[in-house]
Amino acid sequence: MPAPVRILHLHSSFDLGGKEARAVRLMTAWGDRARHVIVSGVSDALGARDAIPAGVAYEIAQDPPPLTGKPSVARYEAIAKYMRRFDLVLTYNWGAIDGVMARRAFPKGMPPVVHHEDGFNADEAGGLKVQRNVYRRIAMAAADALAVPSRTLERIALEIWKQPRARVHRIVNGIDTAAYARPCAPDAIPGLVKRDDEVVIGALAGLRTVKDLPMLVRAVGGLASRVRLVIVGDGPERARIEGAAFAMGLSDRLVMPGFLPAPHRYVGLFDLLASSSLSEQFPISVVEAMAAGLPIAGTSVGDVPAMVAPENAGYLIPAHNEVFLRDALDTLVREPALRRYIGDANRRRATAEYDETLMIARYRALYETALGRPGALSG
Repeated sequence: MPAPVRILHLHSSFDLGGKEARAVRLMTAWGDRARHVIVSGVSDALGARDAIPAGVAYEIAQDPPPLTGKPSVARYEAIAKYMRRFDLVLTYNWGAIDGVMARRAFPKGMPPVVHHEDGFNADEAGGLKVQRNVYRRIAMAAADALAVPSRTLERIALEIWKQPRARVHRIVNGIDTAAYARPCAPDAIPGLVKRDDEVVIGALAGLRTVKDLPMLVRAVGGLASRVRLVIVGDGPERARIEGAAFAMGLSDRLVMPGFLPAPHRYVGLFDLLASSSLSEQFPISVVEAMAAGLPIAGTSVGDVPAMVAPENAGYLIPAHNEVFLRDALDTLVREPALRRYIGDANRRRATAEYDETLMIARYRALYETALGRPGALSG
């Protein structure tokens, strides 16, 4: 058997979100054909490692060169020296773009680099920053490929970042849709006890500003029906979310279990998914909810309107509008038959279009092409 491919992952952060969940799934798919070293631009943001299954050969880098800071030839050189230990480097989002710039500045002896852009933080949710666009454009000229999950990001890559068509690869996020059709254990979410007279509104999101979760809390707090809100995820916004719940008198109906791995084990306990995000591209949480047969009430951002079944389209609302979100939630909460109708349509669409089989095959082909080693990640 050939030696495993040595892959370096440079992440903006490694708390579990959409890009991290996908990276973990691909690491799992490569099995013993790859060994992984993970660097997080935020050193203590490592929650996604809990989702990596036993048997995947990986380590968290110890004392890697910093991925963020002022532009510096010395820092780029240190990053480049570190990258040369590997066969393939995968960089993720703005927080890891200096890995790509290091290859631009010090190309000699460097391994192939595939950059991934999955979306933007709150500081670019309302519009991209000109200086960052210029920096991305310069850095990405050194990448072998740019992978994006959404049509919006594909357009940005081509029109704003001025990347050649051949370098840009749109690969939609996929999941094991069959796993979400299985029944969930009633105790899969710590702190949640389902009651017959309550509707469970679920959210899967990192607790970050861009997710605008206090707005979701306020929208749920305005509902007259008996509901319970479950927000699964970790992050720095926890105190603000809890503060919003206290202000709305919702504290006893808010469940925040933190990060939970394997969402297929618990998403089916929700009656519907809510999303309040200010910015998304192709969110895996939406695909997971669809595969579990749930309707979605949320913001109409990124590719979400094109992702959901047509029956669900009327329950997507403009970002940062808690009144519209409250009204969309209210209709779905009060009408269980409508929830089932929309959920069934979403499940059919997810199964037909968003299963992980195609996603894994396309990433495998992309990485093997960059490596110049056909079959290197194949069974």
